[in-house]
Amino acid sequence: MLIENGIEDGIDFFHMDALSSAIALKVNCDLQLTLMASSLYRLLGSRIGEGYERAKSRQLFDKFVDATATVMIAQREISVRFQKRAHNLLLVAAGFDREAISVPWLGRKCLQLIFGYRHCSIGLARRPA
Repeated sequence: MLIENGIEDGIDFFHMDALSSAIALKVNCDLQLTLMASSLYRLLGSRIGEGYERAKSRQLFDKFVDATATVMIAQREISVRFQKRAHNLLLVAAGFDREAISVPWLGRKCLQLIFGYRHCSIGLARRPA
């Protein structure tokens, strides 16, 4: 039953009913990519925790993936600074901001995720007494 629910979730979210071709090989590739994407969403949900282990792919996409960010590419690193959002705290708690990921196909540049205003001094000024 769990497998069928996972495939149903993939069909609903990734629009499997509108496959790009009727050729069996193409369908198998589309299905494989859909199941891989679904597994990655499951991994994201399990890493976040807080009840998101059982969330559907659409919910994880809307709350965590579909976000606005500023990408800065330097000589040795790529920084992705996400705008401040309520759900970013869960990503920070899961440790996504503490990882530096080396990306082999980008010359081993280090990918750093930054959430909200972590490195800014906004809101830190003291109020007069």
